[in-house]
Amino acid sequence: MILIVDDKEENLFSLKALLQLHSYTVDMASSGELALKKLLKNEYELIILDVQMPEMDGFEVAEAVTGLNKTKDIPIIFLTAVNIDKRFISLGYASGGVDYVTKPFDADLLLLKVKTFTRLYQQHTNLKNIQQSLETEIVTRKKAQEDLMQANLSLEEKVAERTRSLVELNSGLESRNAELAQYVTLASHDLQEPLRKVITFSHVLDEKYLQDIPAARQDINKIIASCERMRNLINDFLNYSILSADLTSTSVDLNQVVRSTLEDLEVVIIEKDARIEIEHLATIEGNAGQLRQLFQNIIGNSLKFSKKETAPEIRIWNEFVTEKSVDAPAVENGDFVRIYVQDNGIGFDQQYLHKIFTMFQRLHSRAEYEGTGIGLALVRKITEKHNGMVVANSCENEGATFTIILPVLQPEPHKINELII
Repeated sequence: MILIVDDKEENLFSLKALLQLHSYTVDMASSGELALKKLLKNEYELIILDVQMPEMDGFEVAEAVTGLNKTKDIPIIFLTAVNIDKRFISLGYASGGVDYVTKPFDADLLLLKVKTFTRLYQQHTNLKNIQQSLETEIVTRKKAQEDLMQANLSLEEKVAERTRSLVELNSGLESRNAELAQYVTLASHDLQEPLRKVITFSHVLDEKYLQDIPAARQDINKIIASCERMRNLINDFLNYSILSADLTSTSVDLNQVVRSTLEDLEVVIIEKDARIEIEHLATIEGNAGQLRQLFQNIIGNSLKFSKKETAPEIRIWNEFVTEKSVDAPAVENGDFVRIYVQDNGIGFDQQYLHKIFTMFQRLHSRAEYEGTGIGLALVRKITEKHNGMVVANSCENEGATFTIILPVLQPEPHKINELII
């Protein structure tokens, strides 16, 4: 909007008509005092100011306008037919005007000046707004940066404190694990020593004094059998507790591991006339001793839970997959190997799957099948120790298939710091 200031109405209306004809919004003031009041209330892009006015001339108005922070940037064009002397023109520029036009004026030239100065004012206003916005953004960003630095310092302090706590806790756990492992070893030795004596002297009693007393021999054999079960339980319990230790991974040929396992189970295999089919297996990173224990428990489980009148048949094979998943498609080379151990034994109801990998959980009585209830729990723990997983699928009287998924390469460092028992 443009403000025209002149004490003569005919000048106001003629100039207003000219500007409105060219789509400018115009406001008018008939004195310097009225112009200043309007300037405090409204926003203007340009002031066209008459020099010769009563009470307050144009130069005084211009000095007042440029002296106010709100209006100092508004361009002022002086327009007069009286004060055309050079000294008045100089005074006009000195008082804050941007141009000094004398009457009679060229309408087209005046309109060109109006267009130029209003556009410059708009650009100046836009730049000023942008500058204010940037200044606000800078302040906001500085504040955000300060808050972030403060948050980082606080987070670093918390992380350092938490790290110290974890180091202390880890140190305590390592110490307790070492003490517990030592205790378990000593305890198992102390427990097995009297068992060995009970078994040994029970055999001595049987051979020396009970050969002709069938009832007594039956009772002493029950004692020996109970002691053997206790010794097996202690050994399995010791094996389970040993898994809490950190073990170094090496390259392990699973074919060699399975062959060694079958040699250990040779007596049972011959007794049950079992047929075991093994396809070529992969070589992976792991702990050979633990993996041998894993296969010994799974194959031993298949031999134990075979059908009474049917020779056990066990098939072992593997395939590569790209992820630790039972359902992932087989590939030629992958980051994981999926191993299957399939048998034709008595199987189990799938609803009891959660039980078979839990310590001391049995689906059959000890009278039907011997065992401590720890074997498959060991399988699960060894598999987890190797960053893998194990599942089983079965139906009653239709055999079972155990699926073990293990990474081909173990992450470094391969350490599990947890209390197993």
